[in-house]
Amino acid sequence: MALNQTEQRIYDYVRENPEEKHFWEHKVRSVAAAHADDFTAAAALDMELRAYVIERASATKQLADAPVRMSMRGLAEYLIRTWTTPRPKKKAAPGSD
Repeated sequence: MALNQTEQRIYDYVRENPEEKHFWEHKVRSVAAAHADDFTAAAALDMELRAYVIERASATKQLADAPVRMSMRGLAEYLIRTWTTPRPKKKAAPGSD
């Protein structure tokens, strides 16, 4: 999965800061658990990540010029795949060949 430049900067920042990484691992797992599927969980995390960029942009040089209107959906999906246990696949209904 390819992340856009802004998503990659955010991921690098989180990965390099243990407290941030711990916070986001917990956040990703709790958001994923609160939603029925990864699609809706990624949409919710996208909003959380955008708010995070706005908040952290004023506190860190690494994110100071990060565009806040850019989608963080790719990063949200990547974090869900990386930090959560895969959900069981739905079984096909009998006779739906």
